[in-house]
Amino acid sequence: MRYNFLGNTGLRVSELCFGCMTFGGQGYWSNIGSLQQDAATALIGKAVEGGINFFDSANIYSYGDSETMLGQAIKALAVPRQEIVVATKVSGKMGPGVNNVGLSRYQIMHSVEHSLQRLQTGHIDLLYAHGVDLETPVEQIMRAFNDVVASGMVRYIGICNWPAWMVMKAQGIANENGWNKIAALQYYYSLAGREIEREIVPLARDQQFALMPWSPLAGGYLSGKFSRSSQTAGDSRRDTFDFPPLKRPQIYDLIEAADAIAQRHGVSVAQVALSWVRRQSAVTSTLIGAKHLAQLDDNLQSTTLLLSDEELQTLDAISAIPKEYPGWMVERQSGDRKLPA
Repeated sequence: MRYNFLGNTGLRVSELCFGCMTFGGQGYWSNIGSLQQDAATALIGKAVEGGINFFDSANIYSYGDSETMLGQAIKALAVPRQEIVVATKVSGKMGPGVNNVGLSRYQIMHSVEHSLQRLQTGHIDLLYAHGVDLETPVEQIMRAFNDVVASGMVRYIGICNWPAWMVMKAQGIANENGWNKIAALQYYYSLAGREIEREIVPLARDQQFALMPWSPLAGGYLSGKFSRSSQTAGDSRRDTFDFPPLKRPQIYDLIEAADAIAQRHGVSVAQVALSWVRRQSAVTSTLIGAKHLAQLDDNLQSTTLLLSDEELQTLDAISAIPKEYPGWMVERQSGDRKLPA
């Protein structure tokens, strides 16, 4: 297991981050997973044993149960708190109250207090804004994030799923006011979904943000369970929860190419997909999730798989996204500025 710096914070996190979205199973979260405490504790223990020091949850995952189970697992396993990095999120609707959602100062403060109680910890290492709140000014959001860091309840702040312009606006506001700045981004990124390469990846490089891809197996579609002839798996969340969106039939061309590479290496398709994400230069730590120990063990083994340049190029070509304006014009007009090889 390698450990990469979380942006320019000086903090190092494992190249795989264990996501706890499969814990609990309340409401529609049962489509993702419904693991109870014993199974969750076993998975956390296996992850720690495999070298993972980075764990990810959210207040909205099973409406708090995921955080509770993660906190209880850490306690039961007696994992030293200073040896792990715990991330969680705020913005999802947590109950019927009109203010129990979003990124208002009111909700951020309440959410952090409740997350700390569920996690049984004195601080959150990384707190993400889980989504966009168009009703709360970005300046107010960043002020509230600055204050939870200043209070000691949170160490670093991050963003999930915002447009690039909004992330940069938030960072500019923080910089102008001398507030704590954004350290990390968490976005959907996989061989089946490379759209963040247009704006988010260049932003992460420019601003030295850590980048954590979520759903690197495209919601299980790159797990090896699906093929052109078998488009249901029977034991995958994709069977009942078809998310994130996929580009068909391109996905089957991609699965077939990944399967050929997997067979050459004697590994799973999932390991090939995870290895590709891990090799992308802007990526800091890739989120994985699991419902059972064998699945987690297979994911852990992906860290030892080294794809050749030729194999990477094959996967790149099949999964390439079309260039959109102004990207193709930037590339065209900046060509004259490049030094000759």
